[in-house]
This record gives sequence, C-alpha cells and structure tokens, in this order.
Amino acid sequence: MNTIDTRRFGVDDISNAINLGLIVVDADGQILLWNNWIAKHSGINEADALNRQLEQVFSESMSPTFLTALKNTLTHRLPVVLSTALHRTPLPLYNASETNQQQTRMYQSITIMPIQSQLNESCCLIQVTDSSTSIKREKMLRSHSEILKKEATTDSLTDICNRRFFDAHYEIAVADAKRQKHCLSIFMIDIDFFKAYNDYYGHIAGDNAIRLVAEALKLQLSRATDIVARYGGEEFVLVMPYLPEKTAEQFAEKLRKAVFNLAIPHINSGPFNRITISVGVCTGIPENDDNPLNKADAALYQAKQKGRNQFISLPLCETEEYLEQ
Repeated sequence: MNTIDTRRFGVDDISNAINLGLIVVDADGQILLWNNWIAKHSGINEADALNRQLEQVFSESMSPTFLTALKNTLTHRLPVVLSTALHRTPLPLYNASETNQQQTRMYQSITIMPIQSQLNESCCLIQVTDSSTSIKREKMLRSHSEILKKEATTDSLTDICNRRFFDAHYEIAVADAKRQKHCLSIFMIDIDFFKAYNDYYGHIAGDNAIRLVAEALKLQLSRATDIVARYGGEEFVLVMPYLPEKTAEQFAEKLRKAVFNLAIPHINSGPFNRITISVGVCTGIPENDDNPLNKADAALYQAKQKGRNQFISLPLCETEEYLEQ
C-alpha cells in the first residue's frame, strides 16, 4: 500500500493546502489538528486551538445537532453528514477574515468521520465545506421560480389573480362544491360605461381605474377560500364557497358600494357621474352539468339591462326562469 513520503510532505502541508476546513479531535474532544482554512474563517489561529477542548475553543456556541453528531461518532464510530439543507450554520465560521457579531455565519456542509491514529487512538476527523455559493444559487433559483409562478397566475395590471388562475381554480371549486354538497357563489362584475370612460379620459386613466376597482374588490375579501380575478378587460370575477344566498346578496351590495365610494369621476356614466359597477351573482349547490359562471354572467346581463350600478342575484337552480321574465 502506497503511503505519503513524509520527507517531502508533512500532514500540515497537505491539510493547509486544501480548500476546506479540517479539524481532528481525540476521544475526549481535544483538538489535534486545526488547519489554516478553519483558522481563517473562525478567527482562531492554530496555536490557540491545539490541545484545547473543541467545545471551549469558540467564543460562540456550536449547534446542539453538531455536538450530538460528534459525540455519536466518537462513541459508536459511525460517520455522520450534516447537510446544508437541514443544518446550515453548525459552527461559528464566517466568510470574512475578521469576525464580529454583525456578520452572518457561513453556510456549511459538514462530514464527521472516525479515524484511527498511528498510536491506535480513536479520533474524529471533521471536514467543513463552504456552501454559501450553492445556498445563494438555490435562493436565486427559488426566487426566480416564485417570480415565474406569480407571473403565470397574477394579472400584471391589477396584481390580482389572472384569467388562467381563475379557470383552474373555478373547476376545482365547482368540483369540490358538488362533492361536498355545499353552496358556491360566483360574482361576475363589470365596470359600467367603461368604453366611454376610456374614450374620454384616455387609456392611462382607464388602466388606473381598473387598478383602483380591483383593489377595492380585493379589500372586501377576508377568507383564504375566496378569490378575485380579472376576467378580461374591465370584467372581474369572484369565487366564494359556503355563502348562503342571502349573505351572497349582501356581499354583492358591499362590493357595489365599495366601488361607488371610490368616487372616481366619470361624466359619461349617466346619472351617476362616477365609476360604478354592475354585479351578477349566482349561488347554489352545483349538480351534474350546472355552470354557475354562465348563470352569474346572465345575472350580470340583467343588472346592466336594468340600469347598471346594481346587483342581480339568481339562484343556480332557477336562473332559466329568471331569464324568461
């Protein structure tokens, strides 16, 4: 078996040339090796570390998990790996050469292995790798993924849910209402006389009005199960489970008032002289091929036909009768 020619290289020469931290402790936890990498990132030089207890050499605490792993390796002679995913900063090590309380600990990946000295002593080799770059890359990728996810599900103008997200959520909400036999309320909302507003005030003002209306609608929601989405153009849709019909009607009026109270001037809005909305509501327990969205849209059509700035509520099972009137 080949061995290192100690006439050419000493243990210190090799351990100090490696770009990772190396610590060797004996069975009592006394430090036998402390390489330059550890000295640099701990701020503790080799002379001050050797022959001291590892638990006493650092001025800051080591993680309990690390201490337990070290004890287990010394006792049971089994290797342990502390991955960065679960144990990010076990030792008080820093990327800067001078440490202080304001700095953040280096992210570390640590391997603890049992070794036997040439004097037949049971020792422990601790290898420490700087994982800061991989953690930063992971955070960057996660952040990028979250941005892409948000862009895929959020309307860029209003920052509420977009049509794509609504379509997927609506299918799930209807299926859930059918399975659990609970009420589902769908609100279709349209900004009244919006084309006239855009033509008179301009598209920039029109976009701002859409944003303000979206925010007013969103502020009325208080349950995690409720969503508001931009359905298209100046149209919005709300999905709210577990609402009785009477409560849904009261909420529709609340939505109407919230937008009315914004008092956004609109001289071409008939008698109102401000931006208003029309709301169509459909409430019921979906069965078979029932489509609450279509019936909420029919209710919205009635609200606009009857003068706008109001809501019309149609029970899911009776919508066709209403349409015939």
